[in-house]
Amino acid sequence: MELNCVQFLQNKTILVTGATGFLAKVFVEKILRVQPNVKKMYLLVRASDNEAATKRLRMEVFEKDIFKVLRENLGDEKLNILLSEKVLSVPGDIATDHLGMNDTNLRERMQKEIDIVVNVAATTNFDERYDVGLGINTFGALNVLNFAKKCVKVQLVLQVSTAYVCGEKPGLIPEKSFIMEEIRNENGLQLDINLERELMKQRLKELNEQDCSEEDITLSMKELGMERAKLHGWPNTYVFTKSMGEMLLGNHKENLPLVIIRPTMITSTLSEPFPGWIEGLRTVDSVIIAYGKGVLKCFLVDVNSVCDMIPVDMVANAMITAAAKHAGDSGVHMVYHVGSSHQNPVTFGEIHEIAVRYFTKNPLRSRNGSLINVSKVRFISTMALFSAYMTLRYKLPLQLLKLIDIIYPWKNGDKYGDKNRKIELVMRLVELYEPYVLFKGIFDDRNTKSLCANQKEEESKNTEKMMFDFDPKCINWGDYLTNIHISGLITHVLKK
Repeated sequence: MELNCVQFLQNKTILVTGATGFLAKVFVEKILRVQPNVKKMYLLVRASDNEAATKRLRMEVFEKDIFKVLRENLGDEKLNILLSEKVLSVPGDIATDHLGMNDTNLRERMQKEIDIVVNVAATTNFDERYDVGLGINTFGALNVLNFAKKCVKVQLVLQVSTAYVCGEKPGLIPEKSFIMEEIRNENGLQLDINLERELMKQRLKELNEQDCSEEDITLSMKELGMERAKLHGWPNTYVFTKSMGEMLLGNHKENLPLVIIRPTMITSTLSEPFPGWIEGLRTVDSVIIAYGKGVLKCFLVDVNSVCDMIPVDMVANAMITAAAKHAGDSGVHMVYHVGSSHQNPVTFGEIHEIAVRYFTKNPLRSRNGSLINVSKVRFISTMALFSAYMTLRYKLPLQLLKLIDIIYPWKNGDKYGDKNRKIELVMRLVELYEPYVLFKGIFDDRNTKSLCANQKEEESKNTEKMMFDFDPKCINWGDYLTNIHISGLITHVLKK
């Protein structure tokens, strides 16, 4: 198929799940901006009814800064008309049958109209409750596929996954789909997804029978998820449940065209609809901001490891291009790594040097208004050394503080307890981040590179400007981090 994405989007009816998420917002905005003649976009959001879904979309999507360019181009009145004509909010939940859509008439109408199904819904907490992770990331993906099979005109299912479904494998990671029957851990134990669900249900039943508190159930479910993930060779519940979601899609898709988009760490917009837009602190961003605030003195990281980042607008462009390429391509099952480590790598050490220069020149202010001075961070490259450092630097002095607390109780509360909780939190976060900050893999992106080359060739025939660029080689990391990303974090996340 020719890759004229604008033409492809015309008169298409698209279902997007997880519509209030960071990536989905950028995806929806891009389509509405470049192709207002899209036929309809059904946006599935978790809400109790139509009114709540509409309100949530308005507040969490259309009133956000990401839509300011479209609002400036069209004006409020025309934008509102466009949204009312082209967008329909759908209350639902992919973790339930029929995607949680109770309106039978609406469901039947959607199944007659939908051309493309895009599943962006996910829970991205590394240590998510196992029941929640399985419900959304694993069996939720299967629910979306089963819904798509009932859509009489459907041309494609596009699943947004993550590149880190590879686990902690070093070396060059291929763009390869999972074969469930081949998934065994180092001891030869074969993964059985239905058994995983039964184990989760049994544990949940036991906890409820024991009248455990909701807090204890949550903790137990989180521990179970991490335990099962590590048993089967994944570092955390998030990537384990996303991997199983991919496996179920591959096993049950039949002839339905399936595209898996596996982005790496998604960062702020490079250029569209404007540079630097971001929501929340992504994986590496929390470290950058903690450094700028002067609270990061040491961290577990291999400075020579590649930090694979990709701007969110490039991921959205890759999604649209892949959909245009494979819609109607019966039986296809394509995987695309959307990242930068293979073609344009940047290391954690280089990112740190850029952050040092940025915050030295543009220091943040503390709560009392004084400028925060930053210094270089002590980086420790193994978990064993980091644990030893934390023990000597913090835990041993903490034992002395505990003794003082006992002998001379503080009037202002339990200072030992407060500090101990903070250290435990730091260690917990470091353990969750460890697989990524010490990651030794590089994501092969030959499929994505070929798709991008085809797209460039198509666009060169029709326009002077690249409308769907996702070539990571065009990113100048020094310029992007200094002038776009870090300043975007400060503007849109810290609100300064």
